[in-house]
Amino acid sequence: MAAVARSLGSCIFCKIIKGEIPSFKLIETDLSYSFLDIGPLSKGHALIIPKDHAAKLHELPDEYLAEVMPIAKKIATAQGLENYNILQNNGRIAHQVVDHVHFHVIPKPDASDDEGLVIGWPAKSDVVDEVKKYHQELLGKL
Repeated sequence: MAAVARSLGSCIFCKIIKGEIPSFKLIETDLSYSFLDIGPLSKGHALIIPKDHAAKLHELPDEYLAEVMPIAKKIATAQGLENYNILQNNGRIAHQVVDHVHFHVIPKPDASDDEGLVIGWPAKSDVVDEVKKYHQELLGKL
């Protein structure tokens, strides 16, 4: 059973969950709320928000994550999406705008940069030794 969800009076997503701000609701459960983004990157861009107010993923109780991917899958399936991104950002420099954990389902209708998520991927090369060292360090913390 879920703990009592935290809420923040000034949070736009908490206000949407409470019905204080209208939304184009898609799926609502005891733990999650999803709706169409009114500033979409493409047609069908949706958001899934846990009903517990936490600014970053690591601050959110695990129980509020249980339904997120199944809801994302339902939204993608309902739209018949073949190409799409599931995005979740934490912190300003990681492009988080609203300080309430949320997940985007962003359709990518074609290969152009005109619609959908457009990203660069600055992959590093020749770092296997660094990855190996960090792997050992991280395993000690897991």
